[in-house]
Amino acid sequence: MATPLRILGLDPGLRRTGWGVIAIDGPRLSHVAHGVIAPPATDPFSLRLLALFEGVAQVIAAYAPDEAAIEETFVSVNAASTLKLGHARAAAMIAPARAGLSVAEYAALVVKKSVVGTGAADKTQVAFMIRRLLPTAGETTSDAADALAVAITHAHARRARTLGSAA
Repeated sequence: MATPLRILGLDPGLRRTGWGVIAIDGPRLSHVAHGVIAPPATDPFSLRLLALFEGVAQVIAAYAPDEAAIEETFVSVNAASTLKLGHARAAAMIAPARAGLSVAEYAALVVKKSVVGTGAADKTQVAFMIRRLLPTAGETTSDAADALAVAITHAHARRARTLGSAA
């Protein structure tokens, strides 16, 4: 019997980076763990980025995912905010890459459509669907729910690629 594949989903943010680990065993998805990495807001920017990197590295060490997936940066009107989010995203991406994991990237619109069925879904709808798809996850913060949604999106994309290559 094959060991279930574990996927780490990441929803990057400078204040709060959500993470979620799921396992896929054939067509079945199951919840492994989830949480949020929240560096102290009073720390200098460089230390907050380091805390994100180290936090993701600790999650990888604790839950041994086989692959990772991350949400792409949303480009806002405020260029400075977008740039800072890009830095946070990079810090979160480096940890799985350093651990030898492949890191897939998904647009927020794709994640919402994959989990809710519409790219216009809001955070409440995403959290609702996470509770339905992964009932053992219990209540999650919106950051952790978004990260679990990224992991589920990656699981669906893997399945689609596998089915496509079998045809």
